[in-house]
Amino acid sequence: MSIPNINLKDLVEAGVHFGHKSQRWNPKMSKYIHSTKENIHIINLNFTLQMLSDALKVIDDVVSKGGKILFVATKKQAANKIADLAYETNQYYVNHRWLGGMLTNWSTITKSIKKMKELEVLKSNPDKEFTKKEVLKISNQHEKLLRSLSGISEMKKSPDLVFIIDTKLEHIAVSEANLLNIPIIGIVDTNCDPDKINYPIPGNDDSRRSIDLYCSLIRDTINSSNEKIEFENKSDNSNDNKTAAQDETNKNVTQTEDNENGS
Repeated sequence: MSIPNINLKDLVEAGVHFGHKSQRWNPKMSKYIHSTKENIHIINLNFTLQMLSDALKVIDDVVSKGGKILFVATKKQAANKIADLAYETNQYYVNHRWLGGMLTNWSTITKSIKKMKELEVLKSNPDKEFTKKEVLKISNQHEKLLRSLSGISEMKKSPDLVFIIDTKLEHIAVSEANLLNIPIIGIVDTNCDPDKINYPIPGNDDSRRSIDLYCSLIRDTINSSNEKIEFENKSDNSNDNKTAAQDETNKNVTQTEDNENGS
């Protein structure tokens, strides 16, 4: 197992310790709150450091076993980051709007994905059968579906793990994952409910620097896991080749001895 080194200084510099205004808090987050400064809750980063490390170990374990992760973040400051992270690590993402049933009504979502792919072909008007107005309408329908579904268009089954930034905003995704017993790693700010998250990470879910840090750590973890898988596969192939070569050598020796004995 290989996860990135994390220290309190990195968390502080990224502003992970800044929570919401004290009047907007969820009492269930009280044990993770260190203090209040200028009406802002300050998160105890000692909890964050340990729980972030534990979450990265879960990600490493899932990826090492060939599992897939669904990244969810639809707020403006996280949407592009989460899409880039998914692209770079070959995972799935939702960054526009969570459509009800994305996990619990997969058959309907699959039909929408099929429709999206059909519209992608039609909007190019390959048979020149549509007017400009009709092509524009088709393009608009395609773009609407693309924003919501492009990140899961190749997802064939439920993900093995869901990672969510802002679990309060993405409460429908949380509910659906809970219903299907899909484990969740979630960034829980001081206004969130940590009880619904399997692996909560107390931290700022609004700061771009904080979001950059979370994504960077996850990216490094997944890349390290994939490198480990590639190394193990190469080692297995090398051992198989050595075994095959040894078998061939033994076979040749046996044939030579048989020939000599026959002579």
